[in-house]
Amino acid sequence: MAHGPAHQHAHEHNDTEIDWADMAEHLQTQAELFTPLHEHALAWLGGKQTEPGLIVDAGSGPGVVSCQLAEAFPGARVVAVDGSEPLLELARARAERLGVADRFATLAGELPDVMADLDYPADLIWASHSLHHIGDQQAAIAAYAERLSIGGTLALVEGGLPVRFLPRDIGIGRPGLEARIDAVQADWFTEMRASLPDSVPVTEDWRTLMTNAGLKPSGTRTFLLDLPAPTPDRARAVAADTFERVRDKLADHLDAEDRTTLDRLLDPNDEASVHQRPDLYVLAARTVHTAVRTG
Repeated sequence: MAHGPAHQHAHEHNDTEIDWADMAEHLQTQAELFTPLHEHALAWLGGKQTEPGLIVDAGSGPGVVSCQLAEAFPGARVVAVDGSEPLLELARARAERLGVADRFATLAGELPDVMADLDYPADLIWASHSLHHIGDQQAAIAAYAERLSIGGTLALVEGGLPVRFLPRDIGIGRPGLEARIDAVQADWFTEMRASLPDSVPVTEDWRTLMTNAGLKPSGTRTFLLDLPAPTPDRARAVAADTFERVRDKLADHLDAEDRTTLDRLLDPNDEASVHQRPDLYVLAARTVHTAVRTG
């Protein structure tokens, strides 16, 4: 179960099965681009609690944030948990490169059931955009709560705002392309949630869901990624991959003019493409909801 913003990945619309291993490069590059945002979020978390002994990244994907957790909390052991073994291989390799492998482990299995295989309760469970890929989100939060130590924190990264790369009017096609893509992705997200095993509709009031699981909400904060134009090459790569996935998987749900615009945005030889245009930027918001196990 890889993490990543469902509203920000260009997911498959008709086929709600996601090949996370196939998305490895995109997940890795995007998470690296979001490093400053995660640094601020982890610093905020660090100021709210004592140094954790065991941290679990529930839905770790390729382990970019797992390794940031290890760096932010140098006294902690980190366990990256994911349903994709190829992504966990990348996580282990990253931990080795960054010199944190001696206190880094991985656990393969489907969330939330695999959490029962942890040897010890966690002092911090970080679940970034993985919860919404579990059919019964309330039951999953309850399972996470059971695996927390007394005084331990659950940090859910859910909500926020979709990534923006472009101005409303980009000089080609009809203005408002990204807003229309958002609408198509929102429809896909609804279909994806409904197709999950044991899917349960729920109001996405994360504080209430955590309270229902016996946790005490301890804070909510939204963090921004603000990379104004001109952007680095990594941002252009993420933008290109994002729009390519939209074109490949969701284009049938856009009109012909928008499909033509996407083609131009993805043509490296076109001055209007994300590869060349000078007005490309990155603006995103991710919200972290925290709650503590008190007893």
